[in-house]
Amino acid sequence: MTGAEPYEPGDHERHDRHDRHDRQDRHKEENGPADSARGTDGMNSGDGDHQHPTPEPGPGRPPRIPVPRASVEDTGRPLPDLPDAPVPVLEHRVLKSLLGAWALAACSPEETAAVEEHLGDCGGCADEALRLREAVGLLHPAESLDLDPSLRARVLQGCLERRPPRIPVPEWAAPYDAETARLDALLQDFGDAEWHAPVRLRWFRKDEPTSRRTTVAGVIAHLLTVDGMVAVALGLPDPLGEVSADRPTPSARTEAYWRASHFPPTRAVRAPWREQTHDLVRTVSFTGGGTGALSVPYGDFELPLRDALLDRAFECWVHAEDIAEAVDYPYEPPSGSDLHHMVDLAARMLPSVLSARRQAGLAAPPPPGRRRLVTAGEPGRSLRLEIEGSGGGEWLIPLDSPAAVGSAEHEVAHVALDGAEFCRLAAGHVPPAEAAAGQVGDREAIRDVLFAAASLSRM
Repeated sequence: MTGAEPYEPGDHERHDRHDRHDRQDRHKEENGPADSARGTDGMNSGDGDHQHPTPEPGPGRPPRIPVPRASVEDTGRPLPDLPDAPVPVLEHRVLKSLLGAWALAACSPEETAAVEEHLGDCGGCADEALRLREAVGLLHPAESLDLDPSLRARVLQGCLERRPPRIPVPEWAAPYDAETARLDALLQDFGDAEWHAPVRLRWFRKDEPTSRRTTVAGVIAHLLTVDGMVAVALGLPDPLGEVSADRPTPSARTEAYWRASHFPPTRAVRAPWREQTHDLVRTVSFTGGGTGALSVPYGDFELPLRDALLDRAFECWVHAEDIAEAVDYPYEPPSGSDLHHMVDLAARMLPSVLSARRQAGLAAPPPPGRRRLVTAGEPGRSLRLEIEGSGGGEWLIPLDSPAAVGSAEHEVAHVALDGAEFCRLAAGHVPPAEAAAGQVGDREAIRDVLFAAASLSRM
């Protein structure tokens, strides 16, 4: 057989092709021409013949694979309105019983819709719902967005345990370091309105409440000038510069700084205050903590450096609360360990303040039968000061002489106070008559100690 000979199909091939055309004709009669065309021109008809390829889409002919439908959001046409969920119809007694859950936002969406629709028609339930909502507000007091004050100490402690510092901060300087950092964090997002918000500084003078009006920036200027007394004792620059104060006291220095300012203090005072706080901590750290006994003069009295920095930490916290109150922002007390050190400083200062108040005639001496004069270092009449809560403890306060030693055997009174409340009393923010949570024993001794605590306050 050669390639020049024409191919002639055999009988069996002609028979198979004839049968295939018969089946196509029958299919066209049963299903119409469209299905028949699809069977021959669309998908392969099964004969393996490539003589008839799939037609390409052209004008007037739909594409073989349809394109995705356009979204209604892409057409610019309005979205169709969805039917609102039907509000369930509930009886009045059921709706009234749901008011408590509604006030707590504990109802389902259907119940909430039913209650709120009912409140527009029923005045009694509306009044009750308003009272319940106000009560719920009291259950959720304002919470600070700041972190727990003790978190910083815990993180630092964990870091220092892993890698001890080359130049550690003395333990007695840590409260000042922590409180200045917390106040600086409060100030960092303040705008002009907050910096000029009015603040009233409060303290006690001769058993009378006293106050001084200033601004947030003015409070930071006050902290700058009083911290400057510690800076001068360490040989650092005085923030007053060439300005001279009438007396070397905290209040006189502050008044001199305010008077010397051509304009009220602004946010610009934050940078020098913060830089000075860093310098103080850095300086006492580089001295190895050996300067703790260095005397810091306050004009009317002196404090060792370790107590002076603790005093500055205490005042920084108190005035931070004043600032937070002025801008309506919650502010937490110091961590428990720092608060304990602050209470301890005030308790150690009380005997001297009691003695000074008696000499000034602000506290009457006890009757001869109840007074116990002792030599220095001997036990004498004492008051037990019990501080509750975080940073609490107990202190025996000698009543008749600052040189005496507190004694449980000679205890004549017992006072119980919350730690933060006692510090606010010592800051002059709480009247002495309203401070004590519990009192037992000699009423005169209790009064003297509470007023002596308030006398620790100053501007």
